[in-house]
Amino acid sequence: MGFRCGIVGLPNVGKSTLFNALTETQKAEAANYPFCTIEPNVGQVSVPDERLDKIAAIGGSAKIIPTQLAFVDIAGLVKGASQGEGLGNQFLGNIREVDAIVHVLRCFEDDDIQHVSNKVDPLADAEVVETELMLADIESLEKRVDNAKRRATAGDKEAKALASVLGQSLELLKDGKPARLTEPKDDVEQKLFDQAQLLTAKPVLYVCNVSEEDAAEGNALSAQVFAKAEAEGAQAVVVSAAIEADLIGIPAEDRTEFLADLGLTESGLARVIRAGYALLGLKTFFTVGPKEARAWTYHDGAKAPQAAGEIHTDFERGFIRAETIAFDDYVSLGGESGARDAGKLRQEGKDYLVQDGDIMLFKFNV
Repeated sequence: MGFRCGIVGLPNVGKSTLFNALTETQKAEAANYPFCTIEPNVGQVSVPDERLDKIAAIGGSAKIIPTQLAFVDIAGLVKGASQGEGLGNQFLGNIREVDAIVHVLRCFEDDDIQHVSNKVDPLADAEVVETELMLADIESLEKRVDNAKRRATAGDKEAKALASVLGQSLELLKDGKPARLTEPKDDVEQKLFDQAQLLTAKPVLYVCNVSEEDAAEGNALSAQVFAKAEAEGAQAVVVSAAIEADLIGIPAEDRTEFLADLGLTESGLARVIRAGYALLGLKTFFTVGPKEARAWTYHDGAKAPQAAGEIHTDFERGFIRAETIAFDDYVSLGGESGARDAGKLRQEGKDYLVQDGDIMLFKFNV
């Protein structure tokens, strides 16, 4: 299981350039005019993880299979999108289909690149997009909440819960706050809230697109965005789409040196993935053997059977136990045999909470 991130933002902030760089494709036409991206382009990327290479080497695996992450490049939004302006309806529909929003904000000055508002102000840009998403959510909720309240007065328990949780969301939105600040009071309300698929309920990662010289430390504009993200409980990263684009043409073995010369220790892709994982509460476990070493993504808090289900539903349905080795133990003890001899290979049952980096072998019977 990977996750699907929709790259959004105003026209000409660097969305398509970033998408092309992150996915190392030219599927999106990065042109200097609005709406160069009409249909959402989807790019699958491998999630880099040095741990996978280490366990593959120790396990003598013939093949290495990282987990995958999907980026969706969504057409640029303009003011009035909630009323269908520009590509508004299409934009809003595409956002509903992603797990998280990667909101690209222009934090660089360049007279050669047109800005839709003729000024560089990332906070104002963010407000345009957020306002349109809020207006769309308000419109979708007003009738639903009224209907739920009427059914609740007739004794419908589910309608009562729906009116409670979505009513809270509606009040937040009318107060200029995103629906993700809604606090369902129990599992029933949480389920109903999730089913509502509100645009502003999706977690947000702000990507500050800066010039090459600001890629290492950011600048005053990106600092404003980081402050905004902290206040909202969101995530933010600094990326130079120009640098990421340059990396495409550089051999993999030379990229570390190229980045070091710019004062960087990792690519923008790595920063975006790490921030995205933290945003969605995602972690990684591994399987390893002679044929392949493989990374799998799971939600933090998952128990062993749920993790097994990421491999195959039969593994979860017929789960018996999981032979588990912590990553550090696997590496320091030279693999499964050394971990077993040292008593570090554990037999974990159905209630085991999977830990990031666990190497697991599932036993099941269907």
